[in-house]
Amino acid sequence: MKPLPILAALFLAAITATSAADKPNLDGVRRIVFLGDSITYGGAYVDILEAAFRVEHPDRAVEFINIGLPSETVSGLSEPGHAGGAFPRPTVHERLDRVLAKAKPDLIVACYGMNCGMYYPFSEERFAKYREGMELLRKKAAAIGAKVVHITPPVFDPMPIKARLLPAGLPEYKQPFEGYNTVLDRYSEWLVSQRAQGWLVFDAHFPMAKFIAAERERDPAFKLAGDGVHINATGHWLIAREVLRAFKAPEDKLAEAKDGAGFLASVHPRGAELLKLIAQRQGIVKDAWLNECGHLRPGMKKGVPVAEAKEKWTELEAKIAEVAKAK
Repeated sequence: MKPLPILAALFLAAITATSAADKPNLDGVRRIVFLGDSITYGGAYVDILEAAFRVEHPDRAVEFINIGLPSETVSGLSEPGHAGGAFPRPTVHERLDRVLAKAKPDLIVACYGMNCGMYYPFSEERFAKYREGMELLRKKAAAIGAKVVHITPPVFDPMPIKARLLPAGLPEYKQPFEGYNTVLDRYSEWLVSQRAQGWLVFDAHFPMAKFIAAERERDPAFKLAGDGVHINATGHWLIAREVLRAFKAPEDKLAEAKDGAGFLASVHPRGAELLKLIAQRQGIVKDAWLNECGHLRPGMKKGVPVAEAKEKWTELEAKIAEVAKAK
């Protein structure tokens, strides 16, 4: 019995048209591109989702391409003096046309919001920029025939950095606003509300907040992100878990697992090994694609040329396929 029909459902649902006359299927998906900020670039949740997909489809060498970029927004906004004045936040719209032209995705998974409010209190103007940025991303994707899946932004956790936070009512925020997670609440609520418009949206934000609250009942010092933003492996598992849960992964396995490796080991005899191989390959490929598509964010690894990365992708694919097919 196959343990994970849900990942097939995920990507099938993402590309299935509402028109009965147009019935694309999973066989048409060859390339899935993940866009987002440093959390997506970190990539552990991407690795888990790819590994889960291969558990269900051991013979399907679909490309999961992580082209997340640290500091990036979909809103196009940047707080004054970002990175000590070294550079403004990059916007995905500066590079989106190149990503679409070069990577040619069938499906885009987008996770934005953490940086989009600039770590300031809520404002309607900034919120409008976030909404406009998301809608433009969808419009450009639709123009090349790619569908978009959204993941709500992870939680901003003030507790680990409470000594550095600033109160409401200031004209400028050189450190984060203490209530910034309420801004992300609003952004996440709006994204989830777009399901009524046919958007495919997976909510990681509110389940993550609930998880943190429950853990703090047990341990008041518990944290997913030492700096309030960049989640650890458990945080990445929570993102992946909500995608898996939305498509009916075995609830007992999801509840028992403490991380992605544990979950994959519970549904496949070599699941943890499979995850390691995929993470190894992603570590090579993501920097190659970032360099190929170009961006304005300084300080990033150059990466090998995409042609070389594709060779390494193929080389590792043989090992991945062998492990995925194990019974």
